[in-house]
This record gives sequence, C-alpha cells and structure tokens, in this order.
Amino acid sequence: MSIIRFFRRFLKTRPLLLATLLLPALITNAWSADLGDGGHMSVITSFLLDLVVILVAAKIGGELFERLNQSAVLGELLFGIVLGNLNLFGFPFFEAMKTDGFLVIAAEIGVILLLFEVGLDSDLNELLAVRRSALGVALLGVVTPILLGYFVSSYFLGAETAWYVHLFVGATLAATSVGITARVLKDLEKMRTLEARIIMGAAVVDDILGLIVLAFVLGIVRNVDTTGSTEISYLPMFIILLKAISFLVGSIVVGRLISGPLIRLVQRAKVHSMPVVTSIIYCFLMSALAELIGLAAIIGAFTAGLVIDEAITRQFGHDQDRDIFQREKKSKYESMLNPLSAVFIPIFFVHMGLQVDITSFGSSQVLLFAAALSFVAIISKQVCSLGVVEKGINRWVVGIGMIPRGEVGLIFAGVGISATVTGEAIFNNTTFSAIVAMVMLTTLVTPPLLKMQFSRNSR
Repeated sequence: MSIIRFFRRFLKTRPLLLATLLLPALITNAWSADLGDGGHMSVITSFLLDLVVILVAAKIGGELFERLNQSAVLGELLFGIVLGNLNLFGFPFFEAMKTDGFLVIAAEIGVILLLFEVGLDSDLNELLAVRRSALGVALLGVVTPILLGYFVSSYFLGAETAWYVHLFVGATLAATSVGITARVLKDLEKMRTLEARIIMGAAVVDDILGLIVLAFVLGIVRNVDTTGSTEISYLPMFIILLKAISFLVGSIVVGRLISGPLIRLVQRAKVHSMPVVTSIIYCFLMSALAELIGLAAIIGAFTAGLVIDEAITRQFGHDQDRDIFQREKKSKYESMLNPLSAVFIPIFFVHMGLQVDITSFGSSQVLLFAAALSFVAIISKQVCSLGVVEKGINRWVVGIGMIPRGEVGLIFAGVGISATVTGEAIFNNTTFSAIVAMVMLTTLVTPPLLKMQFSRNSR
C-alpha cells in the first residue's frame, strides 16, 4: 500500500485514532478531579491508561515514518513531542505522563532491552579481529565529536555552566547509530562493499568506546554529586575510567566462561521460553551490577548481549554452520525477545519526546545552539573518514555512514536529563531539546546523502 493510500485511510480513521489517544487521558483527568467520596483512580489504572496512549502514539508514529522510508524511532520521538506539548493548545491531558514514575521505570526497561539487542547484534569475534581502518574510523569518530562538542557547548552555555556538562554534550555527539545506515546500504545492495564493512566494523568499536566514555562521564558526574567538588582531579577520573574498562572487560571474560555451559543447559530445557527468560535474567543482572558499581545500567545490558551472542556463536558454529547458527539464533532468541522489545523500547522513545519543550525553540539562542551541534555532529564524522587506510575506499561514504545519532544519541541524552548533581539534571530543557533536534536532523540527512554519494560513483 502506497503512502498516499495509507494517509487516506489514516484520515478516514482519524476520529477513532483520536478517540483511542484522548479517551484514556479524559478518563484519567475526570477521575483525578474532585468527584466526592470514592472519586480516586489507582496509580496502576492511571499507568495502564497512559501506557495505552503511549503505545498507540508510538505505533502510529512509527508506521508513518516507516512508510516515508525513515526510521520508526523518529516517528515515536516526534509523536512523543506532540503529546508532551499539546498543553500549549489547550489540551493538558498528557501532562501527568511526564512525571509518571511507572512510565520512567518502563522507559528504563526499554532502553536496557535496546542496548541488550545492540549487544546481540554485535559480533565479539569481529570486534577482536577488527581491521585497522575500522579502528581508526571509530577512534576519530569518538574523539573529534567530544572535542568539538565540548567547544560548542562551552560557547553557547557559557562559563557559568559546569565543565562536566560540556563534556557530557560532547559525549552525546560521539554516539553513532548505524542502524539507519545499514538499512540504506541494504536497500542499495551495497552491504558487501568495503565501505559498508568498514562502517559496520567501526560501529561495533564505536559502541564500545561510546559506552566507556558514557561510563567515564557519568562516573565524574556522580563523583561531583557525592563530593560536591567541581574541581578537575585526575586521580578520581583515572579510577573511574579504570572501573569502566575493568567492568566491560571483566564481564566479557567471566561471561564467556559461564555462558557456554549455561547455553547448553538451556538448550536441554523442555520449557519453550527458557532461552529468552534466561537471557533476560542475565541482562537484568548485569545491568544491576553496573549500577551498583556506579556505571549506567545500559553498559551492563550491552555486555550481556555481547556475551550471549558470542556464546550462541560458539554453540552453533562459525563458518560452515553460519547459516544454521543464524536461523537457530533468530528462532530461539531474537524472535522470542522481539515481542518484549516491541512493547518496552517504543515507550523509551515516546517518553524522551514527552520531555522536549518546543517553547524553548522560540529562542534564537537555542536554535543556533541546535544548528551548531548538528553542524559539528556532521563535520566530526567526516573527520573520522581520515582513519581509512586502505586505498580505493570512498571516504565520503564512510563519513556519511557514521553521521546518524539515532537511538544511541537519544540514550545518551536520556541519561543526561535523568542524571543529577545536587538535585539538578545535567541537561536542562534547553540543552536536551537542542540535542534531540540534532539527533533528528543527523538521522534524517543520512539516507539521502548516502544515496547521492553512491549515485555519483555509479556515473
């Protein structure tokens, strides 16, 4: 069905869709009003109604953007922004969602599952055997955005803003999401090109480095919150960095030792859901351990995905059995994980959208900040293409392929707005909104730029 036909059907069913979105909110508001004795709605009922609204909005937004050949993540984020700002037009029904504690927990579970899936999609053996070009691209693609992002943030936010805020902005720019790039390359039938292999290899290293940077910056923030000192102290910073690296390396090494026997044991289980439940248990356990030592839960989730993916690979074979392994892996793990992810991951993106205050874009300063961040985000990933050492490689394709921040950028932004120092979030509404605008822009420009670059090469 074409996008035009879909829009026609969407317009025909608009009253039903609006009713689906508004009815739960109207019920919540009516019961929250003073209706006399017994006029009180339980928090569970309120949460369930909010959940209905968010999931409907996420699926409509995702469907629309998928039909426009864009990432569903953008649709979920955009519909969240719409819901979060309807109060400006006299519809305050969704304001309570922004502070719903249950939704915050559901969104946190969603981002943990998202990073777990990213880990499952990352091949640890390919990471350990990564080529020089992929490593060079990843290193430049992390260091350059951090430096440029720090400079831009310092300029726009001013000297009165703490230095660790600028560092966190730079860390957010370092994130890369190549899911959009991979989809475009697949559509263009370019996945087997050297450029595509460099991009995908660099993406794995980029994920690892990005999470180390996130753990490092978050550790600094928590240290400042605990000690109250904003002075740069190199020994605590070194300890935080060592802790982040030790956790990643240690969890992978220990995980490789215990995951193999665990996978073999699970394969003998009669309960159909045992593989996915065991995987989720391990994911949540590693996420909790990461939080306990002062790192982000998503770092534990990512390492859990890496370990389980590598254990399944060893269980089902590598080369001649690769096709069998892929089928087994998909049928026994990813396909069972998909329903859970399909519910919780969109909640995270819609919830991120709810936090965006569009009135902040009424300031020219904020618009310039968002534009500068977007420019730096694009330019810095072109610099990373200098890391390509092989001859005959189109560096423009590699640089463009590393541009989108997508869901990874939103994860970093979400950590920035939830983490606090002395009770205040690292990112205020202005900074958060500017970063969300940067994420959306970099994600939107990548597909047409990639197609344009490949069309030029084919002439």
